[in-house]
Amino acid sequence: MTSPLTFVVIIIIVALVFDYINGFHDAANSIATVVSTRVLSPGAAVVWAAFFNFIAFLVLGEAVAKTIGKDMVDIKAIPQDWQLWVVLCGLTGAIVWNLITWYYGIPSSSSHALVGGYAGAAVAASGFGVILPSGWTKTVIFIVMSPLIGALLGFFIMVAVMWIFRRWSPHRVDKFFRKGQLVSAALFSLGHGGNDAQKTMGIIAGVLVASNIDAEATKDIPLWVVLVCHAAIGLGTLSGGWRIVHTLGSRITKLKPVSGFSAETAAAISIIGVTFGGIPVSTTHTITGAIVGVGATRRLSAVKWGVAGRIVWAWVLTIPLAAGIAALSFLIYRLVSGLAG
Repeated sequence: MTSPLTFVVIIIIVALVFDYINGFHDAANSIATVVSTRVLSPGAAVVWAAFFNFIAFLVLGEAVAKTIGKDMVDIKAIPQDWQLWVVLCGLTGAIVWNLITWYYGIPSSSSHALVGGYAGAAVAASGFGVILPSGWTKTVIFIVMSPLIGALLGFFIMVAVMWIFRRWSPHRVDKFFRKGQLVSAALFSLGHGGNDAQKTMGIIAGVLVASNIDAEATKDIPLWVVLVCHAAIGLGTLSGGWRIVHTLGSRITKLKPVSGFSAETAAAISIIGVTFGGIPVSTTHTITGAIVGVGATRRLSAVKWGVAGRIVWAWVLTIPLAAGIAALSFLIYRLVSGLAG
C-alpha cells in the first residue's frame, strides 16, 4: 500500500508534469509570432520565453492560484478518502486532452483543460453541489471575453501603430519592430508564466489542504510551490511546441514584425490585467484573438476564418471533454478500488 505522504508526492509530481506539458503546449503562444517573423530563431525564442515564464512570480503575485485552489471546487465537500483521487483524476483529464490537442497541432486551452478536468472528477465524486459558482462565473465569462478583448486591442493597437509610423519607410518600420518584438514577446511570456503557472500552484495548494499538510496553503501559497511551478512551466517552454507554432504563426494570418508586436502587446496587456484580478484565463484564446484582430486591419479576408473556426471548436469542447476524461478516470478508480476491496 502507498503511504499517504507518498501519494501526496505522486500527485504533486503529476501536477508538475501537467505544468511542464502546459509549458511546451503553450510555448507557441509566447513565441509563434516572434519565430514566424524571423526576429528570433526557434532556439533563442524558447530561451527568451522560458526566462520570462520563470520570473513572472516576482511581478504577478498569487491571485489566480488562490482562485483555483479555493474558489472553483469545494474540496471539503468531497469525502476525505476521495479528495486526493479527485485531484489526480482531474490532472489526468487535463494532461490527456492537452496531449491530444498538441499532437494534432490545435491551440486549445491548457487552463480550461485543467479546470474542466478538476470539475469533472469532483462532480463524478460528489455531484454538482461541489462546484463553486463564484470562481466559475468569472472563468466562464472570460472564456468569451479574453479572445474578444485580445482581438479588439490587437485591432486598435495595430491601427494606432500604422498611423503613428505612417511616414516611415517600410524598411525602417520593419527594423524598428524587430527590436520591439523582443519587448512584446517578453511581456507576453511574463503574462503567460504568471497566469498559467499559478493554476498548477492552486492545484498543489489544494492537495496540501486536502492532505492536512498545510491548512492555509490556498490562502498563502508556500514559496517552494511558487518556485517549482514556475520552474516546471519554464522547462516545458524550453521543450518547444512546434506543431502549434505553425498554426498560430502562419495559418491564421500572415505576420510581419509590426503586426507580431501589436498582437503580442495586445495579448500581454489583456493577460497581465486579469492576472492581477485573480481570473484564470486562456493565454491561447487571448493571443489567437489578438492575431485575428491584427489580421483584420488589412482586410477581413486576410484572416483564415476556417482555421480560426476549427480553433474555436476546440475551445468549446475543451472543458466538457477534459471533464469527461477526468470523470471517467475517477469512475475507473472507484470500480478498481471496489473490486480490490
